[in-house]
Amino acid sequence: MGASIGKLAALDFGIQMLAFVPSALFQTEKFYDFTGSLTFIILARLGLRYSQGTFHHRVQANLVTAWAARLGSFLMYRVLHEGGDRRFAKVVKKPSVLAMYWAVQGVWVLASLLPTLINNENKRSSKLTTRDYVGWGMFAAGFLIETVADYQKFKFRSDPDNAGKFISSGLWSISRHPNYFGEIMVWSGLFLSASSSFTGWQWASAVSPMFVYYLLTQVSGIPILERSGLKRYGHLAEYQSYIKNVPELVPFFGKP
Repeated sequence: MGASIGKLAALDFGIQMLAFVPSALFQTEKFYDFTGSLTFIILARLGLRYSQGTFHHRVQANLVTAWAARLGSFLMYRVLHEGGDRRFAKVVKKPSVLAMYWAVQGVWVLASLLPTLINNENKRSSKLTTRDYVGWGMFAAGFLIETVADYQKFKFRSDPDNAGKFISSGLWSISRHPNYFGEIMVWSGLFLSASSSFTGWQWASAVSPMFVYYLLTQVSGIPILERSGLKRYGHLAEYQSYIKNVPELVPFFGKP
């Protein structure tokens, strides 16, 4: 692994630990997601400086920047609009646990960006490959799905008439977690396009989409929301029908 990646990794965790201090002092999580998104942007832009600056390098960095700017602004607005993040209700009062959350965010940033950061250190020709186009196409599709799903859910929850109801329309009618499906596509696409320059050990950066998938399906994403959904709506026949007939993640496929 190159020296540039080591420097960016140190910066990544430095930012998280620096942000942890006021987070613990004021017992707030309101800038957690914003800090994570900002770290993606900082590392993507600085990582570009270590590259040849080819068209491919610039596109990769710009796609990461666009994704992080969109997600960060949306999550920040949502937290301010809703007054907080339920995931942190008890965590903010336990500094040692809160520190782990900030550390995990550092791991998430680095693991997700690893293919792009490795790609920055590789020499590339100006010619694009089929893998580049397919990867960027996957990113575009995932970005669109994630953005539309987030908008649909936010709009649904902002309507007072939907209080006590769950969303099952739009993209949410074909997947119980379409935003997470889009997220996984985003990082799978960026890995695929970056991999067109990989050799040897660099293929180990496939951990990027694998880590995102694991995090969303086994740790902080789907499991928490599924438990919350059952607690809030499990007594409703329509919700039982919804989880029985709509796939958990991949639209139209997979065991509901």
